[in-house]
Amino acid sequence: MEDLDIPIFKKSYDLYKDFYALRNGVPKQDKFAIWLRCENLILEVLESIVAASQLSKIEKLPILQKGSIKLNFLRVLIRLCKDTKILDDEKYIQLEQIIDNIGCQFGGWIKSTRDS
Repeated sequence: MEDLDIPIFKKSYDLYKDFYALRNGVPKQDKFAIWLRCENLILEVLESIVAASQLSKIEKLPILQKGSIKLNFLRVLIRLCKDTKILDDEKYIQLEQIIDNIGCQFGGWIKSTRDS
């Protein structure tokens, strides 16, 4: 796990823990639909980060781009959770801020991989 001592991994890991902690407040009909899809997307983002951290520069870029796309789709689903009242505004804002931070880190990693 030494390779994963990078801020984007830590932020994404914490995002999953924070998201998971909200699970008990989610209505049953939503828990196994949109909520589960969000959880899976967070796990896929984590998977992308782990994979990219272990690949050469040339192999890294497509994995990072896919991870970034998954994060952007997660952003849409989180907004949908707010709009359908699964998440209150305060929890939505907290999650969005974390997702925005992860998105900036993905962008920086992608840019540095392209530039080198």
